[in-house]
Amino acid sequence: MLALRGATQVASNDPHEIVRATTELLRELVTRNALDPADLISIWFTASPDLTAAYPARAAREMGFVDVPLMCASEIDVPGGSPRAVRVLIHTHSARPRAEAAHVYLHGAASLRPDLVTGAPAGSVEA
Repeated sequence: MLALRGATQVASNDPHEIVRATTELLRELVTRNALDPADLISIWFTASPDLTAAYPARAAREMGFVDVPLMCASEIDVPGGSPRAVRVLIHTHSARPRAEAAHVYLHGAASLRPDLVTGAPAGSVEA
């Protein structure tokens, strides 16, 4: 089993923007990790407290992940926390070692876990 992390910063608290940004994040995680949807165990999404217009999991359903258990939760409202952030944790069956996992942080979210994006392919993180 492999756990993959990712996050993105959404432009605004708008349903279309939340789904668009989450779709972009999921596509990057699937592509960079050569994920087969049949191997996915579950996907957990969290959203910062200022994102209330849509569930991020809607993006996964619209991408066709209909048999994958999905869960959404709200992040703790910590002072100084990242605004408009969607985070994801994907559990998947995989023989790949954890060291080969490609975690994806987009649109300002790289500051959340710079330790996980070190050594990422060129252009993979937007600060």
